[in-house]
Amino acid sequence: MKTMMGLINLEHEHHVFNELTYFRTHASIPFAGRYRMIDFALSNMVNSGINEVAIFARSKYRSLSDHLGTGENWNLDRRNGGLYILPPDWNDPSDVSKGDLQFFHNNRDYFNRGKSDYVLITGSQFTANIDYDEAFKYHIDRGADVTLVTTVAEELREEHIPYFRICADDLGWVEDITNEQTNPLLFTGAYIINRSLLMELVDDCIAYNRDHFFVHGIKEKLADLRVVMYRYKGYGAFINSIESYYRHNMNLLIEDNYLELFFNPPFVKTKVSSNPPAKYYNPSSVKQSILANGCEVEGEVDKSILFRGVIVNEGAQIKNSIIMQRCTIEEDVYLENVILDKDVHVKKGQRIIGSKDKPYVVAKRSDI
Repeated sequence: MKTMMGLINLEHEHHVFNELTYFRTHASIPFAGRYRMIDFALSNMVNSGINEVAIFARSKYRSLSDHLGTGENWNLDRRNGGLYILPPDWNDPSDVSKGDLQFFHNNRDYFNRGKSDYVLITGSQFTANIDYDEAFKYHIDRGADVTLVTTVAEELREEHIPYFRICADDLGWVEDITNEQTNPLLFTGAYIINRSLLMELVDDCIAYNRDHFFVHGIKEKLADLRVVMYRYKGYGAFINSIESYYRHNMNLLIEDNYLELFFNPPFVKTKVSSNPPAKYYNPSSVKQSILANGCEVEGEVDKSILFRGVIVNEGAQIKNSIIMQRCTIEEDVYLENVILDKDVHVKKGQRIIGSKDKPYVVAKRSDI
């Protein structure tokens, strides 16, 4: 039976998350009350039958390692296959590779020892619940060298600017990969490729001193490859900035969006927590919000997302805000259009107000 191995490539995912990435890579930013952004890419792979997954991570990956652990929450703590976080290896004096080609070159053993003939490569910034097994069957049936997973943006926004646009014929064969900003057919960053072809293209890119595998190995060789597109039609979000992060969290307060992302099996997996259920005290008020386990609420929460272990004291008001793990909101605090990173303590009587276009962000472990 033909199978895939997985690779989550974080090297070229440009981002502007400011305070949220002072202490972590963007792939480990908390999302939607209890998840991390990498959970979606990783869960999609595991749910599609992939049991060996590698992650290319260059810096600030301690938080990522802590979240993923041995991979047991994704059933990747196994004797054969499993989960690998692969930093670049700086000990080869003959290595001339750079960019993500350095990861491919110095972790060649991962691909050589893999038992699958195909590789699914994704990033972490497209958030969706995708069945890649369907895309894989499509790849095999079409006899393609590369299959690009695409989606159509209903409304083009600033967050879409960095992503490639796909031009294809009526049969789905890709004719061009551009940056044409009026084209709503977007490349999600996920693609399927034959493993031997992948390594052949990697060697060619290194030989010509390239630094970006997809750009130089696939985009620039489009005329020599059979590249087809597979269109994903479900709910998805591109998250590559504070503004897009805030907006797509808030979009999950719309019930249909939340149900499509989290209640369509197979489900998105994350690190298991042993927190007790959220507690709501008299006279607390909670409206159209997401509250994770371990929260304790005495104040008012309206159209907001509270992660695990958040404490909201009596008289505090939280509106249109994202409050991450273990934050404490003291009495008579007013927060609106705010993002608080983990372990923030907001003292009695403080007022913090941002805007929906520019939410006010407070860095991890701050006292206000």
